[in-house]
Amino acid sequence: MNSASLARRGPAFLPLAPAPAALLLATLVGPTPMTAQDYQRAEQLMTWNALRHLYHDQVIPTWFRDSTRFHYRVHTRSGFQFVSVNPTTGAKSPLFDHPRLAAALSLAADTAFDPGKLPFATVAFDDDGRDERTLRLRVGRRGFRCDLGTYLCAKVDTLPSRARFVRSPDERWDAFASGHNIWIRPATGADSIQITTDGTADRPYGTTPPLPTQIRMRLQFPPDVVWSPDSKRLAIARYDLRNVATVSVTSMTTVRPTTYSYPYALPGDTAVTLVEAYLAEVASRAVTRVKVEPQPAMSFYDFRGPGRYPFAWNPEGSRVHFTHVNRGPKRVRLIGAEAANGEIKVLAADSAPTYVVGGTDLLSAPGGGANWPVLRSGDVLWFSSRDGFGHLYRLGPNGTVKLRLTQGPWNVASVVRVDETLGRVFFTATGREPNRHPDYLHLYSVALDGTGLTLLSPENANHRITPVPTGRGFLDSYSTVSTPPVTVIRSVDGRVIAELERADTKDLLATGWRPGEVFSAKARDGVTDIWGVIWKPSHFDSTKRYPVIDHIYPGPLISPAPKDFFPSREAFSYAAGGQVQALAELGFVVVSIDALGNTGRSKALATAWWGNMGDHGLPDHVAAIKQLGARIPALDLDRVGIYGLSGGGFASTAAILKYPDFYRVAVSMAGNHDNRSYYHGWGERFQGLLVADTVAKTDNYAAAANKTYASQLKGKLFLIHGDLDDNVHPVHTIGLVDALIKANKTFDLLVVPDADHNLTPNPYLQRRTWDYFVQHLLGRTPPADYRISPPPS
Repeated sequence: MNSASLARRGPAFLPLAPAPAALLLATLVGPTPMTAQDYQRAEQLMTWNALRHLYHDQVIPTWFRDSTRFHYRVHTRSGFQFVSVNPTTGAKSPLFDHPRLAAALSLAADTAFDPGKLPFATVAFDDDGRDERTLRLRVGRRGFRCDLGTYLCAKVDTLPSRARFVRSPDERWDAFASGHNIWIRPATGADSIQITTDGTADRPYGTTPPLPTQIRMRLQFPPDVVWSPDSKRLAIARYDLRNVATVSVTSMTTVRPTTYSYPYALPGDTAVTLVEAYLAEVASRAVTRVKVEPQPAMSFYDFRGPGRYPFAWNPEGSRVHFTHVNRGPKRVRLIGAEAANGEIKVLAADSAPTYVVGGTDLLSAPGGGANWPVLRSGDVLWFSSRDGFGHLYRLGPNGTVKLRLTQGPWNVASVVRVDETLGRVFFTATGREPNRHPDYLHLYSVALDGTGLTLLSPENANHRITPVPTGRGFLDSYSTVSTPPVTVIRSVDGRVIAELERADTKDLLATGWRPGEVFSAKARDGVTDIWGVIWKPSHFDSTKRYPVIDHIYPGPLISPAPKDFFPSREAFSYAAGGQVQALAELGFVVVSIDALGNTGRSKALATAWWGNMGDHGLPDHVAAIKQLGARIPALDLDRVGIYGLSGGGFASTAAILKYPDFYRVAVSMAGNHDNRSYYHGWGERFQGLLVADTVAKTDNYAAAANKTYASQLKGKLFLIHGDLDDNVHPVHTIGLVDALIKANKTFDLLVVPDADHNLTPNPYLQRRTWDYFVQHLLGRTPPADYRISPPPS
């Protein structure tokens, strides 16, 4: 389980104790209060402020209708600019004349807009992208159409939303869900046609009941349907909610409370949400159920969100493919279903005594994450960790292994594209290149016969890859924690066709912002390397002593320690959510650690604490922080705090309860403190199916529940939860509160009215977190009622 150590480690520091006179003076006068100016300095390093000083940092492509070009918005020193790119040549040009559009929009809106601060972040072209002369855009709640020939803008009452619809490949039909059934309507806007007719509230087609957050925010999603390439058929997911128990949350900020109920199956429940596959023929309206038993809707295996159920048609539209899992999931099968009659064939299968890992790049997989492309021949490329590492196998149409495409002590992360004309597979992978961070993503290709494995992204950095839909190339944005991002267009052989953007950090660094430093340490076993990032205040002085704060997310499989440059505008980042640099600026050293279980370097590491979710990787965190303390004498290991959201809230509370002599202060947001009350698919995957011990009157989940250890609380614990959290229900925190009260423990609690699970952007909660650590870890008084003010959106 060893991996190569990172060549560049953080700097070593020599111990230097404070002068005795300084210590005596501090004892006599006490610590100085924290001032509003101290908080203001930290606030300037928060993500939304730091990003104002970072230029040319990223490219998020929006493809034109023909998919041969794309446009994006980039922050420049003169403001935000919209750029159009031809990825074949790398040629760039303005998407429109910014001053003329600003003038036209100002006239239409009866206000004044700066060409570098246009009041929208995205644009679309009219007529579903066909009319590239007319822009559709939204300013606040108002919609506008702007003619790019005349540069005249007009207000429109509403801009049509495509969020509910799935357009057919021939562009003739839109599929949508209504009244628990699937309908189609002509793209020209004629009368709709009902496809399924027997959908009910507890057996709907294409959708499940909306969560409270969706209702309150009026979010719309497309149905879980996929058109065949010839637009003649639809593959449809149908959900079975019969007998699934419900939970409720209540808004109490109005005179009459409003209660929202929704189906939510827990570990051990007999009834969970099931999903079946149906096939519909558009011309005849015939609907056929695929002849395989229903499967649990395991959103943490191969489901990719609303409208992205993992159906994949063959090019002829005669067969549809999808994965089929059991509760766990300890078994996964790839099913091929005949469109004519719904008959099935099992094309591939995998199993594991813990759970099947479907891929190691769960959050940023560029191809949607489906690591089982089906070739024209009927062969399947199948991802499996059957030998302990995640690799690609080529299977015949009957499921027999023809050959291995990849092998070795490293992991395929995600299949990006299969180009059968070139005869090559393009994929991201980690851990193959020596003397590099083992979790850096790189782009590779290999021939379909398993020969000619080639590294296409040679830079020693983490590479975020986006394939060009209809071209033989890729967008590659690469960076490290300390190296700003560069975005290039690569050809299929790895050559750089053009550099699109190179981040400019001069102004950012001038604010006092500093990137984190990557470090490696030994895990609890003293042998296995683990990795993390450490952030120090801009005024760090190696002769002083600093409390340490651990920003934790336990996963499993999800890595909290960033690999990319921070801050990030779009990429998922626990560091950005935790505002680590701003917190460090208050006088702390902040760390984020990828423990065993966070990393997908091998199946053994990914499943290191399967069946023991109460582990959280905390023994690795304690071991790593102690090693950092030995290297950096400025770290005061008598003052260690910890914080996190969701699983991080679960873990931070477990830390102060289970390691009370190491962790002194914890801030826990929206923690799933007892997974018997959380969505069944999470606990059953990582803890196993719930098994009751009727004699001992317990079960295999009890040892991981935080309330089991309530009597062990010694330090300062701050629990925070939103009362409308429809992901991690407030019952988790309230159940823990009940146990703490019964144990006669003192703690702090904040219930946030009308707040859902996404608490990290809340500036009030950021400030309260700062206050808690300043008071209880620094021993200083925070400024009274300081207000953190994000810039206007």
